[in-house]
Amino acid sequence: MTERSRTHRQAPSPPVAESPEATLGLHEPGHLFRRAHQHSVSCFNTVFGRAVTPLQYAALRVLQEHPGIDQVTLAAAIALDTSTTAEIAVRLERDGWIVREMGARRQRRLELTAEGQRVIAEMLRSEAVLADRILQRLDTNERDVLMGLMHKLLGQSPG
Repeated sequence: MTERSRTHRQAPSPPVAESPEATLGLHEPGHLFRRAHQHSVSCFNTVFGRAVTPLQYAALRVLQEHPGIDQVTLAAAIALDTSTTAEIAVRLERDGWIVREMGARRQRRLELTAEGQRVIAEMLRSEAVLADRILQRLDTNERDVLMGLMHKLLGQSPG
């Protein structure tokens, strides 16, 4: 080998490292859940816009199914603390979608207004569109498996 060919020889390429996000995403369930939540919220905003937040939607759905429940019961139903639930209820009342009335034992009783019923009914017409958008990369069997595993992880029955 000549001197010239020795000096122009290329060094082997270093191994290509995965991006930091890819590495974290492969091994951290919390990170994957956070990313899945971001995806879910993005899909929610695409389908419904930003007039209603996912938490407000959850509250409206529970109130639709259980009219007249109190804020503490609503908080438990949507898995939030009572302070955050109270803030959501205040915003929903301000928007004219619910009424809050003081009930027995100083508990606030909540009920949808006619406008709140209209808003949630309109949103429910697009509920399947939202689910399809969130789960679009999964086939039917994978969707069923994922939903079953999420229920199991959260200790819920898939009823």
